[in-house]
Amino acid sequence: MRPGTAHPLGHPLKYGVNLRWLPKPEGCAENPHEKRQVPGCQARPALCRLPAAAARNQLADVADEVARPFPRKGRGAAVQLRIEVRDRDFVGRHLPRRILEVAPDRYWIVDMGSWEPRRGRLLEMTLVGGRANLRVLADRLDRPLGLVRGPDGLVYIGDASRVWRTPVADTIVPETVVDRLPDDGAHPLKELAFGDDGHLYINVGSSTDACRDDRGVQAVPCPDLQGDKPRAAVWEAALGGPQRTLQSLRAYATGLRNSVALAAVPGTDTLLQGENSIDYPQADQPPEELNLLQRKRYYGWPYCVGDRVPARGYEGRFDCAATEPPLQRWPAHAAPLQMTVLPKTAAGGYAGQLLVVWHGYRPTGHRVLGYTLDQRGRPVGEPVTWVAGWDAAAGVRPLGAPTGATVDHAGRLWIVEDRNCTVLMMPPGHP
Repeated sequence: MRPGTAHPLGHPLKYGVNLRWLPKPEGCAENPHEKRQVPGCQARPALCRLPAAAARNQLADVADEVARPFPRKGRGAAVQLRIEVRDRDFVGRHLPRRILEVAPDRYWIVDMGSWEPRRGRLLEMTLVGGRANLRVLADRLDRPLGLVRGPDGLVYIGDASRVWRTPVADTIVPETVVDRLPDDGAHPLKELAFGDDGHLYINVGSSTDACRDDRGVQAVPCPDLQGDKPRAAVWEAALGGPQRTLQSLRAYATGLRNSVALAAVPGTDTLLQGENSIDYPQADQPPEELNLLQRKRYYGWPYCVGDRVPARGYEGRFDCAATEPPLQRWPAHAAPLQMTVLPKTAAGGYAGQLLVVWHGYRPTGHRVLGYTLDQRGRPVGEPVTWVAGWDAAAGVRPLGAPTGATVDHAGRLWIVEDRNCTVLMMPPGHP
């Protein structure tokens, strides 16, 4: 695909795993603290119907005339895979947020479950002989998000109040690494990224949208920014010793509203952050940001948005020239929810790319992009748009909302999506 061109969704996107097939009784399950709500969002219908002859959980070749979740160019067979998860404790509460291949054809999936505490799960999906098998590895997790492989080979998971790790095994052996993290307010989710030095970077989001208190007052200084462990920050955890235990924990960069898109570029000291900016009602303001994070630098929240522009309510009250400018301005309300740097050995045309997931429901959102990185680990040129056009189409598909993505050993792009609680796959060989 030429850089900057949009790939028509559904070709070659293939249907994946549906974590929740029945309509969601509580509606959209958006963060109750956020304003980003989808107008008219109600219980969500099933996305597609498989032929009766197709066994549940079985990969099935489905003719072009069969109802399908996405439009496709041309004719021929489509691969569709459906899995139902029936769980009395979690029915209707599935919000897949991250996916990670831990071994060939073996994937771990973070299911946040709900914005209510202790509804999350860690799931395992395995592909064997054309079938997908799904099982629960851990449950009662507290709003989990981050899911990364550490330099020690262990998998690290970010719950709202802690970071824990476990070996890749048939049975989870949880070990808490960082505890007592702030877990209240508008942005409790913890994204994780490991730097080349082995340090762990953790999102500690702001407690409010724009530092507005219950009376509508926007303070200077904002309380979230005060103290030696401020919120609206990315924290740095140094791990060391024979057991790689926590040696120190401190703020690395501040003035960052919500860093759920966070990526360290291997072979460099570059740490990139996708800023989910303050919510304005206008569709085109303010821009989201791509930031290059540096130690002890301040990036503007809540006083400034975009390229050093005073935020509403703070005009004339703060010098935005003293803040760090973004590397790039992204469309307003794009809602970057994950960034990951793919290995230079990645197959399928993804080698070395910065994979970016935009979750937002407005036309500029709900897409997956790939950026080329230069030798310093900074994005250059126009991105490849791997998936776009994920808009609702009556009788064809609902609006999509990707939350995470990865590319596996075979060059397949896997996408988790939380508006319809699905996992989808785009096979290799489709530039």
